[in-house]
Amino acid sequence: MNDPKAHLLPVQSTTLLPAPPQNHQHSLGSILTRANLFILLGPFLCAGICLLPFPGLEDGPRNMLAVLLWVFEWWLTEAVPVPVTSMSPLFLLPIFGITSAESVASSYMDDVIALVLGSFILALAVENYNIHQRLALNVTLTFCGEPLNPPLLLLGICATTAFVSMWMHNVAAAVVMMPVATGIMQRIPTTATGGASTAAHGFCKAVVLGVMYSAAIGGMSTLTGTGVNLILVGMWKRYFPEAGPISFSEWFFFGFPLAVIIFCALWCILCGLYCSRRLERDLSAFLDKAHLRRELELLGPMAFAEKMVLATFGMLICLWMTRNITDDIPGWGTLFHGRVGDGTVSVMMATLLFIIPNKKNEGEKLMDWSKCKKLPWNIILLLGAGFALADGVRTSGLADVLSEALDFLKSAPYWAIAPAVALVSGTMTEFTSNNATTTLVLPLLVQIAKTMKVHPLLLMVPGAIGAQLAFVLPTGTPSNIVGFTTGHIEIADMIKTGLPLKAAAIVALSVLMPTLGACVFRTSGQVP
Repeated sequence: MNDPKAHLLPVQSTTLLPAPPQNHQHSLGSILTRANLFILLGPFLCAGICLLPFPGLEDGPRNMLAVLLWVFEWWLTEAVPVPVTSMSPLFLLPIFGITSAESVASSYMDDVIALVLGSFILALAVENYNIHQRLALNVTLTFCGEPLNPPLLLLGICATTAFVSMWMHNVAAAVVMMPVATGIMQRIPTTATGGASTAAHGFCKAVVLGVMYSAAIGGMSTLTGTGVNLILVGMWKRYFPEAGPISFSEWFFFGFPLAVIIFCALWCILCGLYCSRRLERDLSAFLDKAHLRRELELLGPMAFAEKMVLATFGMLICLWMTRNITDDIPGWGTLFHGRVGDGTVSVMMATLLFIIPNKKNEGEKLMDWSKCKKLPWNIILLLGAGFALADGVRTSGLADVLSEALDFLKSAPYWAIAPAVALVSGTMTEFTSNNATTTLVLPLLVQIAKTMKVHPLLLMVPGAIGAQLAFVLPTGTPSNIVGFTTGHIEIADMIKTGLPLKAAAIVALSVLMPTLGACVFRTSGQVP
C-alpha cells in the first residue's frame, strides 16, 4: 500500500482487444449538431468581416465590428454558456488590437460592479434569515382585508414583490416571492370538484402574473434592482466621464415614479381581467387572516441576526440616498471630495456582515463565505463584458462610423424617436436577455443622440427601460420562467396581460422622460 511505485489509479488489462468498428456517419452527425454550428458561426462571422473589403472602413472599427458579431451571436444563440461568452472580450479585444489586456480587465471590476457585488451579498443575507418571507406575510396580512377584499389582497402581494425587488435582483425577488404567493394559492382548490370557481382560478393567474411583472417593475426603480440599470450607468460613465456619474438617488427620483405608474397600470389590468364581482364570495371560504397569522407565527419572533441584517440594509439605503442629494444640498460624499461611490458603500456594508456576530453559535458571524456560493457571477461577468465592449466601440472608432451612418436622423423629432426606441428595445428583449439587449442597443443610441444633437440620456434611458419590458413571452426573462413553471398560467395569459402593460409602460416612459427625466438628469443643459 505504501509502495511509491504503486499506481494511483487502477490499471486496465494490457490485453489488446479488437477495436470496435467505427460508424463514421454517426460520428459526423454528432459533430454537425445545431449547437456546434452556432459555435462555429461566431468565428466565421468575425472572419468574414475581417476578410471582406469595406471601402473607407479602417482596421480598428472593422475589427471591433467583427468582435461584436462574434460575441452577440454567441449571446443570442447561447451556443456557449452566457458567462463564458461574457469572458470572451478578455481575449478577443487584445488579440484584435482594439485595446490592452489591462484595460479590458479593468472593465470587469469597477464601482458599478462593486455595487452589484455588495448588494448581492446583502440580498443573500436577507434570504438566509427568511426576512423576505416575514416581510411578505406582514404586508399581505395588512392588505388582506376583513371581510376579504381580493383586489386589495392582490395589491398587497404585488406591492410586496415590487418592494423586495427594489433592493434585490428582480429574478431573485421573483424566486423568493413566488413560494409565498403559491402558499396563499394552495388554500384554493385546483379542481372544479374542490369547489373553486372559474373566477377563483382567474385570481390564481392574477397572483402569478402579478408577482412576475411586479418583480420586473420594482427593479426599474433602483440601480440595484436589475442589471440593465447598472449597464446603463456603467456605459454612461464610460462614454461621458466628464459629465459625472448617475447616482443612486438620481435614478431613484426618476425610476420610482415611473415604476409606480407602471405598477398602477399592472394592478388595474389584472383587476379588470381577473377580479370579477363574485370573486370575493368564491374566495372567502378558502382565504382568511387566520391562515396568514399561522404562517407568521411559524417564523417566530425576530432574532438578533435578523434585526442586524435589517439594520445594515437600512443603513446602506440611507447612505445611498444621501451621498449626493442636490446641487444646493450636497450629500456626505463631499466629505471625501467625490472619491467615494455607491459601490464603496455597498462593499463596506457587506463587509460588516462578516464581522458582526449572529449570537446563535459561538464565533459565528451574520454571514460566512460558504453562504456566498450562490453569488450570481454570471450577471457580474455579463456586466463586465458589456462595459468592455462599450469601451471597445468608443476607442476603436466604430462609434464615429456609426454616428456618420445615422446623419439622416438629424431632422427626426425627439417625440417620435423616444417611443420608437422603447418599442424596438421592448420587442428585442422578448427574444434575447434584458442585459444582452441593453448592451447591444445603448452604444447605438449614444451615436443617434450625437447625430440628433440631443442629450444622450433622453434616448439611453428609454432604451434601457424598454429592455426591461419583457412582459409577453415566458423566455423574455428568467422571472417570467419562474412564474410560468408554476403551471397556473399559459402563454395566452401573458399575451393578454403583457401587451397592454407594455403599451402603458411605453406611454408613461414617453411622457416622463422629457419632463421629470429632464429635471432629474438635467438634460436641458449642455449636451456632453
